[in-house]
Amino acid sequence: MRDVSTLLEALPYIREFHGRTVVIKYGGAAMEDPALREGFARDVVLLKYVGMNPIVVHGGGPDITSYMKRLDIPVKFIGGLRVSTEETVEIAKMVLIGKVNKDIVGRLNRHGQPAIGLSGDDGQLFTCERMTAPGGEDIGDVGRIVNVNEDVLLHVADDYIPVIASVGTDTEGRSYNINADDAAAAIARKLKTYKVLFLTDVVGWLRDPADQQSRISQATTEEVEAALDDVHGGMRPKLKACVDAIYSGVHSAHIVDGRVPHSILLELFTDDGIGTKIRAAS
Repeated sequence: MRDVSTLLEALPYIREFHGRTVVIKYGGAAMEDPALREGFARDVVLLKYVGMNPIVVHGGGPDITSYMKRLDIPVKFIGGLRVSTEETVEIAKMVLIGKVNKDIVGRLNRHGQPAIGLSGDDGQLFTCERMTAPGGEDIGDVGRIVNVNEDVLLHVADDYIPVIASVGTDTEGRSYNINADDAAAAIARKLKTYKVLFLTDVVGWLRDPADQQSRISQATTEEVEAALDDVHGGMRPKLKACVDAIYSGVHSAHIVDGRVPHSILLELFTDDGIGTKIRAAS
């Protein structure tokens, strides 16, 4: 009876989300733990089976760092962004497109749904410009997305699960490393998707960062903006990305703990959810 109750709880959400597009930023422990990797693939395949159109956007920072260390290339971050030389971007493209992306595509295929791997270079999906760190520091070849070619995704997402590596080029063809959170938010804004989910290694937005039980389950854009000055660390840019996405037409944005098995399904298809949902002020 408990299983039946769970299915009945999910039914209205499945009905509501049918035919909707959801962008999922995939990263952190969910990409590193073998059991979580398999669970993520099954969950995304299930979303496709119940009629949703999932788009997966991923980074791969730990893998990039590992290969840079193997090649004795210095690893440096400023403001949470990897300082990227031309050599660093070359490694990032090889790792993200040639290894990480294809591993994700292979798992989705194996669990029953055809997936297609893309990067910002394919079909001019991302057009970028060089950016600086929030404090104005030079961080090299790190890109800010100035345009998303939505036609590429609209053609692919009907029949396949797009899996997008967060790299791209500018109008002159120079390659850039792109923050995966920024890439997911840019796609969600351009497509005005129903939802965007950011998988993280925290339980969500905490009212008190020292208290893991103080998770804020839901908040409006007004509430987030009023609190942003007091939010620090990696949570601040995620909350800002959520607010920007909603103001651009996305229905809701979610910060979800990817360390929890089946976190996507629990957030989308249960009444209480497990993360933090940001929605427009009524």
